[in-house]
Amino acid sequence: MITVIGSINLDLIGKVGRLPAPGETVPGERFDTAPGGKGANQALAARRAGAAVRMIGAVGKDAFGGEATVMLAEAGVDLSMVKQADAATGVALILVGGDGENMIAVIPGANGTVLPEVVEATGLQRGEIALLQHEIPLQTVEAALDAARKAGAVSVLNTAPFRAEAAAFLGKADYVVANETEFDLYARALSLGGGNREARMRDFAARTGRAIIVTLGSEGVMAAKGTETFHVPAMKITPVDTVGAGDTFCGYLAQGLEAGLSLQEAIRRAGVAGSLACLKPGAQPSIPLAEEVEEALRSLPDRA
Repeated sequence: MITVIGSINLDLIGKVGRLPAPGETVPGERFDTAPGGKGANQALAARRAGAAVRMIGAVGKDAFGGEATVMLAEAGVDLSMVKQADAATGVALILVGGDGENMIAVIPGANGTVLPEVVEATGLQRGEIALLQHEIPLQTVEAALDAARKAGAVSVLNTAPFRAEAAAFLGKADYVVANETEFDLYARALSLGGGNREARMRDFAARTGRAIIVTLGSEGVMAAKGTETFHVPAMKITPVDTVGAGDTFCGYLAQGLEAGLSLQEAIRRAGVAGSLACLKPGAQPSIPLAEEVEEALRSLPDRA
């Protein structure tokens, strides 16, 4: 079982020829809505990867609440612990440029009501995987990391979005997943030693005894665990929309770890899933099914 404690949003997506500079207005080409939120995206990715998944979070009592959870419900994610809050459903305002890059503003809404008391009600179990992100209150994230450790569950923490105050508890997670920008910021906050990113990753792993995984976009993924470091190259693609790629990676990574894959193989599979998610627009609609990922893996020249 994978338990995702995190955000549930409705994404409001505008497609533009290019992303605007500060203060600039650019014409748009298309507008869509899609279920989103880092927590919900990762829950759906883990489910499509083949895991049993339950979602812990909150939506509002507004029309957006039903829209935000529809794909989770259709996929068979357990939503029995998703509460209806008095606050509005969270939204993400997303602009996607013609090159596939994006800029995002998140308004938390009901996600801000996911407070530490929900962790006790969750009842994490030994061997379960707890998957977390930074779009709910950080005190809840830290409480979940502590509860996972106490219960003997495995915790996977995605450090997005960057929040400087989270640096103090990153070492409580069994697996920390950051993109390159986030990791570099946390490395400064933690005063990690080393002359380059890989050295600082080794320092984090040595200090904490935990694994650190850094996604590098088209350059692939680097990881450090114990005294081992390795790099997994990215699948070569021409991206359509990178929204949700990181969340797809995290959901597939959690499922791979639960299934008993080695860290390197779990990262390889998750990286392919994240790449495939870049080939379609939207966060949740773009998340590939397990059979699509396996087919893509078979097409790669080297699985070593």
